[in-house]
Amino acid sequence: MSIDRIVMLFAGFMVLLSLALGHFVSPYWFWLTAFVGANLMQASVTGFCPAAMIFKKLGAKPGVAFS
Repeated sequence: MSIDRIVMLFAGFMVLLSLALGHFVSPYWFWLTAFVGANLMQASVTGFCPAAMIFKKLGAKPGVAFS
């Protein structure tokens, strides 16, 4: 699995997790959803993605977007 797919999977998981936590635990967890969305927008414009850098160091093979 390439870094691109791992990053998308991780972002989707974090959004769903924060929505569940916001619904069942505290509405303050919705800030995590906002952070993930802002980070996705920032990464699409600048090409800088901290999650992609971490997954690259963990040995994931590069994809097209985060090489």
